[in-house]
Amino acid sequence: MKRTKISRILGTAELIGSDVCVKGWVRTRRGNKYVQFVALNDGSSVKNLQIVFDMNKWNDEELKAITTGASIGVTGKLVESQGKDQTCEVQAETLEIYGTADPAEYPLQKKGHSLEFLREKAHLRPRTNTFGAILRVRSALAYAIHKFFQEKGFVYLHTPLITASDCEGAGAMFQVTTLPLSNLPKTETGEVDYSKDFFGKSTALTVSGQLEGELGATALGEIYTFGPTFRAENSNTPRHLSEFWMIEPEMAFYDISDNMDLAEEFVKYCIRYALDHCRDDIEFLSEHFDPELIDRLEFVLHNDFVRLTYTEGVKILEESGKKFEFPVHWGTDLQSEHERYLVEQHFKKPVILTDYPKEIKAFYMKQNEDGKTVRAMDVLFPNIGEIIGGSEREADYDKLYARIQELNIPMKDMWWYLDTRRFGTVPHSGFGLGFERLVLFVTGMTNIRDVIPFPRTPNNAEF
Repeated sequence: MKRTKISRILGTAELIGSDVCVKGWVRTRRGNKYVQFVALNDGSSVKNLQIVFDMNKWNDEELKAITTGASIGVTGKLVESQGKDQTCEVQAETLEIYGTADPAEYPLQKKGHSLEFLREKAHLRPRTNTFGAILRVRSALAYAIHKFFQEKGFVYLHTPLITASDCEGAGAMFQVTTLPLSNLPKTETGEVDYSKDFFGKSTALTVSGQLEGELGATALGEIYTFGPTFRAENSNTPRHLSEFWMIEPEMAFYDISDNMDLAEEFVKYCIRYALDHCRDDIEFLSEHFDPELIDRLEFVLHNDFVRLTYTEGVKILEESGKKFEFPVHWGTDLQSEHERYLVEQHFKKPVILTDYPKEIKAFYMKQNEDGKTVRAMDVLFPNIGEIIGGSEREADYDKLYARIQELNIPMKDMWWYLDTRRFGTVPHSGFGLGFERLVLFVTGMTNIRDVIPFPRTPNNAEF
């Protein structure tokens, strides 16, 4: 008999009264000498399906291997359940044991496990209700991202993971090399001779696909990238990973206002999709971790985002009378506490801040006429602060070239980027969304290590 997923069984009443085959992993087993109940989960739903073993038909020896963590297959009749919190159950007729799990060794026994403990068991934590829910939400959001852009006619562009350019200019890159580290070839001046390396030059893992994305936008019109990016920053915070996924759309003929409109529409679309398609998972996470989660998601959906300049935002913060951990004044890069104050206490709405000082933003952002600010935009959310960063890009060759020179960015890495401003330059804009930040917001989790299957952080590359 063909297997039926538990999510389908629990999602419809049409199968009640029919024979079904279910396969999955045992969450719990309980009962007495007359009847045994097994809670089975196959990863398709946060809810378990109850399997009933009538002990007039079964003996203890046959059920001995059914322990927490074991994998089994069962066929039987699906009937309405008299039990609490369940609509149906399977009356077991046949049993197949696929894999056992020794109760003395299996680490995920029926008890509450801390998130810290589960990070040490990242190879098994997807089997818990919590991480099953998180990973299903993550999967749904990934699909929503593609659906949103594809329906708008954007082209999905694959940008390189190995690159010779540092998009952000921060220098926090993981080097890629095949040179023998114990015997590095040197030039006559004593520097590492990268001409002997695999690519003939120094290369690293990408921190962003944006620069290549701009090349795509200035040919294809509207593109988006969605892939892994890497930052070699020694940041041990609940909001930073060394390997994470980024969504980066780039759009020709978009100004900063068009960019803000798209960013707002995009995040609302993703949140709505998750609420519509992962309601059980989000309700579970709300019940166990964050009682305000659903209200906060609805809050973002049902409010227009406030738009104001960085200068206006700083003035509000300075006049708030609130004592911040990090003092704020014009020219400082805003911290999460400042961003959250504007969203949660002052406006009580999501906020898009624009026109930041050029000194605290990247070289490629379009310079305003005042000579002091650039057409940057940051989308700020409750509980999280900045969730999206973007800008209108500098389309003027001379201004971009001068800024590159001013920041001493090596021209050998930038000639191809500048060519887009030499040959048919156009106004264009884009933004970046850290995927894990979005998953963090939608699931209500507080540590970014808990929304990616296998987190990569300083001193941690397990599994």
